[in-house]
Amino acid sequence: MPGEQEKFDNVLFSLAEQHPGGVPDLLATIAGFLNRKTDFFIGGEKGEWEKLVLKIFRKEAELAQEVARKKREEREAAERRRAEARKKKEEEEKQKPEQDENQSAAITELTDAEAEKLEKEIKQKKEGGLPNKSNDEAASSSSSEPVNSEEKDEDEEPEDKGKIKPNRGNGCDLEHYKWTQTLQELELRVPFNVKFTIKAKDVVVNIQRKSLKVGLKGHPPIIDGELHAEVKVEESLWHLDKNEVVVTLDKVNQMGWWEKLVLTDPPINTRKINPESSKLADLDDSTRGMVEKMMFDQRQKEMGLPTSDEQKKQDMLKKFMDQHPEMDFSNCKFN
Repeated sequence: MPGEQEKFDNVLFSLAEQHPGGVPDLLATIAGFLNRKTDFFIGGEKGEWEKLVLKIFRKEAELAQEVARKKREEREAAERRRAEARKKKEEEEKQKPEQDENQSAAITELTDAEAEKLEKEIKQKKEGGLPNKSNDEAASSSSSEPVNSEEKDEDEEPEDKGKIKPNRGNGCDLEHYKWTQTLQELELRVPFNVKFTIKAKDVVVNIQRKSLKVGLKGHPPIIDGELHAEVKVEESLWHLDKNEVVVTLDKVNQMGWWEKLVLTDPPINTRKINPESSKLADLDDSTRGMVEKMMFDQRQKEMGLPTSDEQKKQDMLKKFMDQHPEMDFSNCKFN
């Protein structure tokens, strides 16, 4: 039973950490124990122990493959939703020039004087000047415009200054790896630029509740540090996609966004996260209601308005005051 097995996880994790050779060394230790302390290999008919080992490991392999299949389908579904949203946006943008063209067709024909004036303005713009402005005015106007519109955000809170805008997957693209996230899990992709085909035995992946290590054997780790938040070790997994290690981390707290993978990473601005790509619709009713309330309260705070709980208290207070007009509340202070 899974519940019965999980009670030994801490003991087995401690045992696994003492085997630098990984799973082969761990299995060798267990097999050696069974050989020295039990009659596992000789107590039954010939080949019986092999059948038992294969039966147990194949059952666990089927469970692992089923979990991986479901997670893969969820990621593919999320990617399809993002692709459909991008396609819809592109179609809307394509329709804009047609609308502009239709509008321009309705404009009356220019007079000769107007056409000459327009031609001069276009010529000035091509030469780097601005119509009806001196060179000093043009330089001043040009220097005041931001080089990158994403770098200047009037709605940015002071505490978010310098934070990175999330990628399309609500995560971050860094030099040596990239990660994306939903409310439930985080996916990390670590590509290795090597000339040989990487196999599982070449990879070092150590997932702990509050830390993560990823790298190649014999090389400095790409990631080795404390995670932003806790993960469910038993629900997290990793696999190889050609020469890329893909790690899926199941979050313990599925009500919040991560602003970084490990504490040494630069933070992202979680206020800029797009909830449409977070599988919000896939949550159960109770969790979804809590998440939507959290998002509503966040928006209210950003606008300087009362949260849902604060509004509820105000409504109750107003109702009480309306029911008792004989009472004087002018000197009362309410928090």
